[in-house]
Amino acid sequence: MPTEIINLKNLGKESLIPEKPDIKVLEKVNNPKIGIIYSIRFTCPEFTSLCPVTGQPDFGHLIIDYVPKKFLLESKSLKLYLIGYRNHGAFHEDCSIRVAKDIVDLLDPIWLRIGAYWFPRGGIPIDVFWQTGKPPENLYLPNQNFPNYNGRG
Repeated sequence: MPTEIINLKNLGKESLIPEKPDIKVLEKVNNPKIGIIYSIRFTCPEFTSLCPVTGQPDFGHLIIDYVPKKFLLESKSLKLYLIGYRNHGAFHEDCSIRVAKDIVDLLDPIWLRIGAYWFPRGGIPIDVFWQTGKPPENLYLPNQNFPNYNGRG
């Protein structure tokens, strides 16, 4: 087994749920296809955080697309990192951009974008989009295809 896999803190092990979002929970592994331009998508349909004013839960559907350079994001660490937001009070915009920037800080990918589709409270959905720049040429990048607000379902 590669050393990088052995050194992972959570994969294949019992893991504690973080009390707050912490970039230290995120882990990376070597990209086995360095030099090939390809996209990776993480779809997180059950993202939760708390409204920083009311303390009520907010629910979002995150779609994270990235083109790796040297490293890949280890998926269990992403799951644990995202769970850390469930008791964290922050506005939609802050949560969305922080998730994306923490992944960028960890991986230094060629390109990354996030589409954060927040379910409505008070009848208004808030969707947050951010990317590091233009995607590489000739990259196959599927549409996010998340439905526009019409009851979101």
